[in-house]
Amino acid sequence: MTSPEEGASSTVPEEGTSSPDGAGQRRSGLRNPAGAVRGLGAGTLGLEALVLLLAIQPIRVVGGELSGAAVAVIVALAVAAVALAGMMRRPWAWHAGTVLQGALMLAGLLHWSLLALGVIFALVWGYALHVRRVILGR
Repeated sequence: MTSPEEGASSTVPEEGTSSPDGAGQRRSGLRNPAGAVRGLGAGTLGLEALVLLLAIQPIRVVGGELSGAAVAVIVALAVAAVALAGMMRRPWAWHAGTVLQGALMLAGLLHWSLLALGVIFALVWGYALHVRRVILGR
């Protein structure tokens, strides 16, 4: 016969081991891992939108000519980033965020500084995807 202490300890997994239901997933230590990852993605996209909008004037002043089409593309990318930040509950939003990073790098054809921002945010987005994969296993 087992004591109550032995029975209770067998249902609680030790740190870094599998969960008791046999799913084989590591515990992240977060109360809501999916929510934390969504927050990371939304925060990354929100920061990207803010940086894009704040970069318009310095690019115009320091970087030389920035056409009206380039400004429209920057604003459209920022609006898309904000919209995607609000949709991070949907699984396709992560793929759309990746496409957004590619679109920003493609906007580098309009001005070289947009390519630089695209590379920086693509690296940040890649890190967010890595964190998502580690925490959620997706």
